[in-house]
Amino acid sequence: MSHDAPARDATDETGPGRSRYWWLRWVILGVVAIVLTIEATLVWDQLAKAWRSLLSANWWWVLACLAAAMLSMHSFAQIQRELLRAAGVRVRQGRSEAAFYAGNALSTTLPGGPVLSATFIYRQQRLWGASPVVASWQLVMSGALQVVGLALLGLGGAFLLGAKNNPFSLLFTLGGFIVLLLLAQAVASRPELLEGIGVRVLAWINQVRGKPADTWLDKWREILRQLESVSLTRRQLGTAFGWSFFNWVCDVACLAFAAYAAGGHPSLAGLTVAYAAARAVGSIPLMPGGLLVVEAVLVPGLVSSGMTLPAAISAMLIYRLVSWIFIAAIGWVVFFFMFRTESQVDPDLSAAPPEAATASSEAAASPADPEPAADTGDSALQGPLPPMPEGPGPERARRADEDC
Repeated sequence: MSHDAPARDATDETGPGRSRYWWLRWVILGVVAIVLTIEATLVWDQLAKAWRSLLSANWWWVLACLAAAMLSMHSFAQIQRELLRAAGVRVRQGRSEAAFYAGNALSTTLPGGPVLSATFIYRQQRLWGASPVVASWQLVMSGALQVVGLALLGLGGAFLLGAKNNPFSLLFTLGGFIVLLLLAQAVASRPELLEGIGVRVLAWINQVRGKPADTWLDKWREILRQLESVSLTRRQLGTAFGWSFFNWVCDVACLAFAAYAAGGHPSLAGLTVAYAAARAVGSIPLMPGGLLVVEAVLVPGLVSSGMTLPAAISAMLIYRLVSWIFIAAIGWVVFFFMFRTESQVDPDLSAAPPEAATASSEAAASPADPEPAADTGDSALQGPLPPMPEGPGPERARRADEDC
């Protein structure tokens, strides 16, 4: 089933009335503008240096850097589409990419951005027709695939560098994530495996709390019923993981092209390890977009990969200008033109089947027991009519009155 209808269709059903908190949207937009202005002030020196680096850079490599960054965002959308397709939710590629561009802008430019981004993506998936359990499952699976892909990338770079310290710890970590992915795939394809476990756990919790044994049992079975709509095969899981790994490959290529544009020639293994380390520390939500943290890790990594310090700084600035500023700017443009008006859309209302909405509107428009309309003019002035006397019918009584 496809759920690509514009969200404004659902907005029309909520009525034209103005919300009591209409001003809250403008307050939030004002706060966002202030935060973005402060961030632009903080990174203005970096932007100026990056611009000077771009003026002296090889523009063919800069264009390749732009293409790699956009391919990375394309792979994000493909992961989402593949996982949602396993649950029977069909989304157009353009709509999925627009949501990820907007979510990335929220995640990398606002304080608490990862939480806001996850909430935004969850809301969009609900508007597309995914149930709450399916939308949450997709977010968890997508994050797990990203972690496994990054770990595999870092492991490959470490082996290329000839790391012999203790690669087994990373292997065990990677193996653990793969086992978790296979378990998630098994649970998604056979949710009945969890029913007995959940019943026993709920019975134990209810016993400890002194509640009846079947408390929350209906809710647990409702979650399992929603999870039954997911039929994730191993082929689909492999495809989703392929897109996840392709995302990291494109991002590494973006960094490599930035290094080539700055005139550097780093080793592929050192570049990969530097990228994986920068991405790992950048995921810690200290500053929006990993500001100052990613730079502090990326520049020494590029130097250790064979670049000079000026070239490493120029490559870092070009990479951050493209992969962070440029992509975030596209995301904010997409957000304000496509998603700004969806704040009052109810996901449950827009996700309801059209037949149910039509039936409910018809039921509201028509009374339950229709009766013929009465002549209210006479009854309002005269009150209730007296009962008709027994005897001749109304036609005979009318003729008798005329004779009189």
